[in-house]
Amino acid sequence: MKAALVRARTVLITGCSSGIGATTAIHLRDRGWRVAPTARKPEDLERLRSDGFDPISLDVQSPEAVERAIETATRMFPEGIGALVNNAGFGQPGAIEDITRDELRRQFEVNVIGVHDLTRHLLPAMIGQGYGRIVNIGSILGLYALPFIGAYSASKFALEALTDALRAEMSGTGLGVSLIGPGPIRSSFRDNAASLTDGSVAGRVSRFDALYERGTRTVKEGKAYSRGTLAPLAVAKKIEHALTSRRPRGRYSVTTQALICEQALRVMPRSVMQAILAYKAQREAG
Repeated sequence: MKAALVRARTVLITGCSSGIGATTAIHLRDRGWRVAPTARKPEDLERLRSDGFDPISLDVQSPEAVERAIETATRMFPEGIGALVNNAGFGQPGAIEDITRDELRRQFEVNVIGVHDLTRHLLPAMIGQGYGRIVNIGSILGLYALPFIGAYSASKFALEALTDALRAEMSGTGLGVSLIGPGPIRSSFRDNAASLTDGSVAGRVSRFDALYERGTRTVKEGKAYSRGTLAPLAVAKKIEHALTSRRPRGRYSVTTQALICEQALRVMPRSVMQAILAYKAQREAG
């Protein structure tokens, strides 16, 4: 019984360079969890070490890196890994017509395929031990697609589907599978997206050049956050509930905006949503 309790409090968290991942790692550690945070860049790994963690290097785009990370985590937690939080991800900005094949592929490699690969490798051990929690970090944009960030929305739609299918397949195994769908959260997400815009779509000739320039400037001026934006701790608390509740929910929405959108989508005709999005696209494009 004691070993099971220890195992239940061991967690591997991806994408802990900042924001939701870093906040969740600290939040869970402060509540008695043994945490293995991962990051891709050496400077982020060093920052995690300075915060008292023993981080794991992981680029979810690399199958070899995924296998090495699991081997390291298994050595860290020989009693078993009790939980996995798939947080690593990014948002590729740009109109669908401006995104290249390679950019779309990378969006799915990180946000979907990497999540699948890491989860798949951990499932046999979790099923064998009869306990485990898997939490995927989705987005409200996994329920409706915003213009000019359609690649990101598509990846989060896919993650919703994978999570729902996995939850059904894990029935009777003792594993819980949840998805967190945040709305606007204060993190480096928008800064990273602005950098991608600078380095990709903004460098090409596009009928949306003015939009990209305006969007990048808004982020750099610190004006990208909308009303109702919450701190990453709001997501960390939902993750904690999904990991500790005897009956975790299948899906958690975070922020008032996300809750309102989720409820509206249940009753709103698809044609109305499409009209709203079309109006938004025309307005943003000027």
